[in-house]
Amino acid sequence: MAAKITFGTDGWRGTIAKDYTFDNVRRCAQGFASYLLGKGRSDKWVVVGYDKRFQSENFAAAATEVLAANSLRVYLTQSATPTPVISYAVIAKKAVGAVNITASHNPASDNGFKVRDEHGGAIDPEGLLEIEALIPDDLTNIPQLSLVEAQVQGKVIIFDPAPAYITQLHKLIDLQPIKDAGLIVLVDAMWGNGAGWFSNLLAGGKTRVIEIHNVRNPIFPEMIRPEPIPPNVDVGLQATRDRHADVLIINDGDADRLGVGDEHSKFIDQLRVFALLAYYMLEVRGERGPIVKTLSTTNMLNKLGQIYNVPVYETGVGFKYVAPKMLETKALIGGEESGGYAFRGHVPERDGILAGLYLLDMMVKLKRKPSELIELLFSEVGAHYYHRIDTSFEGNVEGRSELILNANPATIGGLKVTGLVTTDGFKFNLEDGGWLLIRFSGTEPIIRVYCETTHKTRVNSILKDGLRIAGIE
Repeated sequence: MAAKITFGTDGWRGTIAKDYTFDNVRRCAQGFASYLLGKGRSDKWVVVGYDKRFQSENFAAAATEVLAANSLRVYLTQSATPTPVISYAVIAKKAVGAVNITASHNPASDNGFKVRDEHGGAIDPEGLLEIEALIPDDLTNIPQLSLVEAQVQGKVIIFDPAPAYITQLHKLIDLQPIKDAGLIVLVDAMWGNGAGWFSNLLAGGKTRVIEIHNVRNPIFPEMIRPEPIPPNVDVGLQATRDRHADVLIINDGDADRLGVGDEHSKFIDQLRVFALLAYYMLEVRGERGPIVKTLSTTNMLNKLGQIYNVPVYETGVGFKYVAPKMLETKALIGGEESGGYAFRGHVPERDGILAGLYLLDMMVKLKRKPSELIELLFSEVGAHYYHRIDTSFEGNVEGRSELILNANPATIGGLKVTGLVTTDGFKFNLEDGGWLLIRFSGTEPIIRVYCETTHKTRVNSILKDGLRIAGIE
């Protein structure tokens, strides 16, 4: 009997050839097929897409062959496709869900299996548990229909999802002012699916787009992993300086996340970017609606909520929590600390391409460069400082959790602890409105220690205390 497959915050990920094998991908596909059939989705369409990692197109084909043999029909993308484009294809094609072969920002050794619902968004935790329970222990009763035969029978159609997505973008944003602005935009595609998108979308005007890391290279040179945070973005930041660019736009490997560097080649952390995008929606576009945020992201959103009189909802970490809450509340914007942001009128899914375009539009509309946008934001909500440390740990999660709970600190980093939230990890609220969060990764044997504070000089001491509370130092 094969090992049990467990879904994390956004599906299943594993090490290629160790546990991420063709057989295990087929098992996952059967679990998802059984889940859909149990909901009466027989003969309905499912979108299948993939990224540029090693063998991704072949893993996608394996999943397609199982789905097609299970009384489902499949739209299979013709090439590596950004996650938000796959998600929007679910809406455009009136599909009942999607499978996405990607490990997003994980190291080159990994690949993954993501699932999406009929809204193109992440499936809620209860649904993921259902799918997990339906994954068979082996291949014995898993049917397969060859890709060629499935196409002959009309059960699989290979298609280009880009045109429908591009049409959607033009409904959401007028790109002409960005094209005419004469900006120099450096784009780091991180060897991933975002390559070519900004160049194509912004062609034909005075603005110039320069791309780096924009070909397929599954070992991801010049970075530890295709995650849009330092040190992975250091080459991009240097290129921003060398090319005298006005802004650095960074997408992760599957282009659902956004990283940003300013005109001085300094990285702008994801919490500030989230607050900027919320300010853009509320102030620049004049829209109103709830904000959905994970507990690991910025309290600047709470302050914006107060200023603009809109509710702010806090969820656990991951879009499996954010997406359902966005749908429930008809949220204006939703996002998380990792750089994933979703917007009303689109899909309840992270979209690093649209988020990047919105940021560029904000620069153009307000006639400000990125560092000046941060100054404007801070003039509204005050300065906020953030940092995160990821470290491996020994022992089990339960034992480490008990250690953290028993710590019961009165102060952290010299600031009084005002409360503890255990929705997802251990979040210690601090007297300045900041926080310390200790949380275990849902996909890797890593403990994360994060903080946000209004005191720049206290960041290191807060994190040091966080590591001590977690028994790391």
